[in-house]
Amino acid sequence: MFRIRRIYDDALPVNRAAIGQVQEILKGQFPLLSDKEIRKLPDILRNPMKHGFKAVLLVTEDGRGRVKGFALIYHESALKFCYLDFISASLRMTGRGIGGALYERARQEAFALGTVGLFFECLPDDPALCVDPEICRQNRTRLRFYERFGAFPITGTKYETPVQPGDDNPPLLVYDPAGYAHPLRKSHARKIVRAILERKYGDLCPASYIDMVVQSFQDDPVRVRQPRYYKHQLPMPVRAEISEDSKILLVVSEGHEDHHIHERGYVEAPVRVDAILKGIEPTGLFRRIRTGKFSETHIRAVHNPGFVEYLRRVCRNIEPGQTIYPYVFPLRNQTRPPVDLPIRAGYYCMDTFTPIHRDSFRAAKRAVDCALTGARALLEGNPIAYALVRPPGHHAEKAAFGGFCYFNSNAVAAHYLSAHGRVAILDVDYHHGNGQEDIFYERADVLTVSIHGHPKFAFPYFTGFADSRGLGYGEKYNLNFPSPEILDGPGYRLVLERALKRIRRFNPAFLIVALGLDTSQGDPTGSWSLKALDFELNGRMIGMLGRPILVIQEGGYNTRKLGSNARAFFSGLWKGVSGLAHFEKSSE
Repeated sequence: MFRIRRIYDDALPVNRAAIGQVQEILKGQFPLLSDKEIRKLPDILRNPMKHGFKAVLLVTEDGRGRVKGFALIYHESALKFCYLDFISASLRMTGRGIGGALYERARQEAFALGTVGLFFECLPDDPALCVDPEICRQNRTRLRFYERFGAFPITGTKYETPVQPGDDNPPLLVYDPAGYAHPLRKSHARKIVRAILERKYGDLCPASYIDMVVQSFQDDPVRVRQPRYYKHQLPMPVRAEISEDSKILLVVSEGHEDHHIHERGYVEAPVRVDAILKGIEPTGLFRRIRTGKFSETHIRAVHNPGFVEYLRRVCRNIEPGQTIYPYVFPLRNQTRPPVDLPIRAGYYCMDTFTPIHRDSFRAAKRAVDCALTGARALLEGNPIAYALVRPPGHHAEKAAFGGFCYFNSNAVAAHYLSAHGRVAILDVDYHHGNGQEDIFYERADVLTVSIHGHPKFAFPYFTGFADSRGLGYGEKYNLNFPSPEILDGPGYRLVLERALKRIRRFNPAFLIVALGLDTSQGDPTGSWSLKALDFELNGRMIGMLGRPILVIQEGGYNTRKLGSNARAFFSGLWKGVSGLAHFEKSSE
């Protein structure tokens, strides 16, 4: 058994290992390919502008991460086409269905990206163009394979004209509409062919040769060769579905319903999770996995051990049905915490409205496990994971809970990922992400960015100012965008672009998004007016950063709009990561 997954870059160790194996396949299966061409594969993935195309690398792997085959596709969003550069199984895996599975997935990619189809070169099966009978036989086998899918050589052009007169075995240009339902027009085909020849073969093909080939496309629409091997068989249709590996991994806090405060006005309720799930699950964008179990040492790495132990003990000793609210706070003598645990709540809390009860510790620990499960999924090569947690966490500081938050899931996940590369946390909740700021204020390996209501009117009131930039090593690695009380979608995106510009400059290996949906119009805890379309556009902008993204749920309390806003955000985020946002932007 094997899986197919897309590799976006070489930032992760798991991806670097897979790319290295792809390079070994290239050496073995394409001996005429230069070492220089093979070595530049990681750079092709990292720098699409430099190479003229956005690269899509698909690999087939077994359960041990061994690559059995690959396909390298180039996507041109402005001209809306894909070019298949390489497709191959490893030396010992040919003839085992890997090539067919990869090509089928390549067609899915071309279809999902909204292109006019998939183009690639294939050597000729005509003895007049290929004089060696054995090579001609091999060419025939390949063209028969592609014809089964509905891919045929383009005819009536000079594409197969040798660059050097008299050369043997010139390539044909093969076209697979890949679900595109309209004829390929001459004007569009000319632009595509010019892009292929100039960007792929500009160092081999003189400008006069390229002009000659482009001008030879005279048929409108473009004609392809009639079926030669499957004359009475319909081409295989494109499976218009989202591939499993490109879906967003969904992790939901198990048993979050236990953390339920049955009091009027307490808005952080289990119905929030239900509302979000009802909105996002019908999209087909998500693949749900179970929450793993992680050591408590991950929590203690970012939170004061005394605070962690206190929360465990007080929750364990609270009677079922009893709720404790902090009401006494140590303004002067902070070195002598009260002995009585319920009274000591104020020693570790920042407000009077965040209660603790018997299940608070367990629920908060499960939320952290949920976030760490998503973080681990990124390390395994998944592009997006969503930790739908309750309770939230971004207000929890090193030694304080509050704002409905107990443990800071964002900070725990960021510290966990920081062992593998730099991490940026983008907090888009209406309220300031004071927890991340407090925990990472003196660190330079985790960039904390927060867009929130100005503290002069928004909780937590005492943090979130623009001049809070970090301290020591962390100076300039904390960035706050305190924003006005009235803010609409376009105004928000202006701020978001500034935040994303700083994140791009930081160039993190991972991005954590603390997703607050309380920026929505009508949220009982906020004053902004973002609508579903705004959440989709915000998601696109974030996804286009091109980094592995872990989304961790924070606020959002208007349960009538939670589902639609979450659906819009993740739709935009998925499009941004997959490249669809580039395509749609160029179409507008």
